[in-house]
Amino acid sequence: MQRYVRVLALCSFFAFLSVLYVLNELHANTATAPQRPSQSSANERDHKPTHNDGETHTHLRPVLFRNATRKPDSAGRQREEKMHLAVVACGTRQEEAVNLLKSAVMLSKRAMEFHIFAEDQLHKQIKTVLDSWPTSIRQKFSYTLYPVSFPSQHQSEWSKLFKPCASQRLFLPMILKKVDSLLYVDTDVIFLRPVELLWDLFMQFNSSQLAAMAPEHEEPRIAWYNRFARHPYYGTTGINSGVMLMNLTRMRQAHFKNDMTAIGLNWEELLVPLLHKYKLNITWGDQDLINIIFHHNPEKLLVFPCCWNFRPDHCIYGSNCGPAELEGVFVLHGNRGVFHNEKQPAFKAVYEAVRQYSIGEDLVNSFWSPLEEKLNETTHTYCGKISHLFTKGLSRTMTSTQRTTPPDA
Repeated sequence: MQRYVRVLALCSFFAFLSVLYVLNELHANTATAPQRPSQSSANERDHKPTHNDGETHTHLRPVLFRNATRKPDSAGRQREEKMHLAVVACGTRQEEAVNLLKSAVMLSKRAMEFHIFAEDQLHKQIKTVLDSWPTSIRQKFSYTLYPVSFPSQHQSEWSKLFKPCASQRLFLPMILKKVDSLLYVDTDVIFLRPVELLWDLFMQFNSSQLAAMAPEHEEPRIAWYNRFARHPYYGTTGINSGVMLMNLTRMRQAHFKNDMTAIGLNWEELLVPLLHKYKLNITWGDQDLINIIFHHNPEKLLVFPCCWNFRPDHCIYGSNCGPAELEGVFVLHGNRGVFHNEKQPAFKAVYEAVRQYSIGEDLVNSFWSPLEEKLNETTHTYCGKISHLFTKGLSRTMTSTQRTTPPDA
């Protein structure tokens, strides 16, 4: 019996020594281990700002995301970056294109780079006008003129798909390979608020979205796509591609679901098969192709409010753009030629006010006041009755612009 007691005591003694050894080792490891980084330091390491083209921008501060889903690159960039705007001008559209660019620089404070696609014979005219603007205005933007170009395969079909050069926008991801994000606008567009307000919608993109557009219609009873389209389209009433935010990097990298193959195709691979399948059924050309693409890939699209693409459809039968009634019209889209005919005099009044304004002069006396006088003459029309929405935000915008615009050198 005593033998068992001695064995038990000996075992207990060795167990006690083992515990002391383990505790001593733990204490030594804790004292020599490197200090764990703070949550802030870890986030700064994991969220270093990067550019989609692989270039590190050291002037950007890291964006910290705590308790939130990490934003895509377009959402994480600082708001002071240069904005890229693309427009395509063919035929007699060079005046519209210049008027559009004038409205952009009139109201915006952030630096812009214009990518102007135009027929060769229009380059000199466009360059002459842009170079004639005052120094204080020219300091706000740079520009590049490009020839209109389509892939050699089916070049004739692409160039005549809807209106001359309209389908050029489909090929911007492949042409502007060094541009990450882009705002594309039709020539028949006038900015009534600073471009940067629209550009900053890139910050709302989630990790899957690569483009943003407004609905084609707000009211299904008068909408075109749900009543007449012979092809798939996005959502209930389709989307309008006249004002389009494009993350070109994501568009080049993404694979798109489609109704032609079981596998996803990239943007460039998708266009020709779509044209062959639907060319007899697409009334609005490239816009219809865009609708087909996002019908099958709705998760890749951000839909922004109609005030960013306000067209005659939003007022011709009475006001049906709620966001514009609350905030005013931010971008006026004069499709169907209303900038140049008498069908919608309120739209024409805005276009003419921008055209007649001598850029660099006082915005209130030389632009805003004459515009309001002309709009007051249009109240006999449905769109004229709500034309006060066209100028709702102009006063605040112009006051801010004039306060920060230096005098011409």
